[in-house]
Amino acid sequence: MTSLVIIAFVAILASLATALFFMMRGGRSGSEGSRKMAWALGARVGLSILLFACLLLAWKLGYIQPTGIPQGK
Repeated sequence: MTSLVIIAFVAILASLATALFFMMRGGRSGSEGSRKMAWALGARVGLSILLFACLLLAWKLGYIQPTGIPQGK
């Protein structure tokens, strides 16, 4: 499970870096660059939602257990 989360974070950061690259490279007539940047940012949002859903599913199925502050305090 840890490796899945790490891979997802790396993919999210790579998508964010790709969007930054297209934003910096875009220039004045960068309609193609703007489209690629928007796609990369959309992919980042989709990957983030997928990671959150997978973590909730793993918790529900018992693959991961919450730790931290005990309930009732």
